[in-house]
Amino acid sequence: MYGGPHPYELIPLDIVGYVVAAYLLIAHGYMLAKPAFCKGWLIKLPRHYNAGVYTLGLGMVWFWLLVAPDHIKGPFSFLSALALDIGEFNAVKPYLRLAVPAAYVLMVLYVREFLFVRGLGVVALMAAGPILEAAFLRDPATRLLLSVFAYVLLTKGMFWVGMPYTFRDAVTWATANEKRWRLVTLGGLAYGVVVLVCAVAFWRGH
Repeated sequence: MYGGPHPYELIPLDIVGYVVAAYLLIAHGYMLAKPAFCKGWLIKLPRHYNAGVYTLGLGMVWFWLLVAPDHIKGPFSFLSALALDIGEFNAVKPYLRLAVPAAYVLMVLYVREFLFVRGLGVVALMAAGPILEAAFLRDPATRLLLSVFAYVLLTKGMFWVGMPYTFRDAVTWATANEKRWRLVTLGGLAYGVVVLVCAVAFWRGH
């Protein structure tokens, strides 16, 4: 087993804050500036098969790295540092390393419906990990802004993987009228601004 700290444990709180803030501000800012384009894109996206292939691939590779072999040698030895210690469940890692690529191939071939949404759900579940780790037991209390964001990702990720039509329904609701669209975009922008302010003013050095 690799003995050093996991890379997730080494990510500074302010860096995670900058990344989350950048995502919120760029995504929601563009949605506010280009509403017609973004609405049309979001409506088509759930059934975009090619986007699903790549998005699901990203999520599956990310997950595979977390269960990578613990004693890789040679030029790929860095992969051992990425493997998570999952306690009594470490024994199932060899099976997961085989199951993940098999599941990817089977889903690409046979689960074509809402493949993008399922892939996005896997990515959301994976992305929540480093965010939660960065905020775990650290000061100040404003770090909970990141924890809340991570748990939203976890909740959405589970729904998107298991019930992908919920993504479509959310898009339908948000794009139904201008008031809802502005509520979503301005809410995301406001959260991004608060996270950015906290990252700059309170989270540096944590």
